[in-house]
Amino acid sequence: MTVRVGVTGATGRMGREVLATVVDRPDCEPVLAVNRTPTAETVAGVAVEPAGEFAALLADREPAVVIDFTGPESATEYATACAEAGVAFVTGTTGFDDGDRETLAAASESTAVLHAPNFARGVQTLANVLGEAVRSLPGYDVELVETHHNGKRDAPSGTANRLLAEIEAHGEFTGRTHGRAGESPREAGEIGVHALRAGEVTGSHEVLLAGDGEELRLSHRAGDRGVFAAGAVDAAVYLAGRDPGRYEFSEVIEG
Repeated sequence: MTVRVGVTGATGRMGREVLATVVDRPDCEPVLAVNRTPTAETVAGVAVEPAGEFAALLADREPAVVIDFTGPESATEYATACAEAGVAFVTGTTGFDDGDRETLAAASESTAVLHAPNFARGVQTLANVLGEAVRSLPGYDVELVETHHNGKRDAPSGTANRLLAEIEAHGEFTGRTHGRAGESPREAGEIGVHALRAGEVTGSHEVLLAGDGEELRLSHRAGDRGVFAAGAVDAAVYLAGRDPGRYEFSEVIEG
């Protein structure tokens, strides 16, 4: 079966990668691509159309699933439109607030929705291993450093927040300390969080656990955005035709 796929933010960094991946996949067919900024551009041979026509395009092109890497405001608008049209929705957008998450939850009552801050299979594996490490090393100091390109808006990254949630779920911590300056001795039970923004770094996350004369470093580095696009398209193929509800990327990996 060929899955009919729509892509939002088609001229952005990730939109371009996703469209190229969809075009290359024999099990997918790109049927629409939209962007909020007016453009007559084509990406990977696919014409990019105005985002203002998104609802009409959903009805006309009938995609099974839409893949989104945009921003919180636009992503929630796309999710609502997909819910109204009964089109599954995959998003890797980060920076959502509580209201945005409620909108995604509402959309999932009418269609299948999968949100993941990171679609790299290695990051999912890192999250799994990290929980075990924290449980096995109680009382160890924990620091997280993440690095992304200089245009990334949200900090910490969505992936960092995902890893921090995993750390907090498996240990006893008092809170997060974001960066340090001046006199700032480490407090027992805190998690240090550091966000770096520089150049064209695709994405790097490292967790340091230190104590009892030893240290353990767990890290993931993405060398190319294609790895995120591949995971997002895997998620789209998985989600197509499924019942309304919330889905996790871990379900895609586990098959």
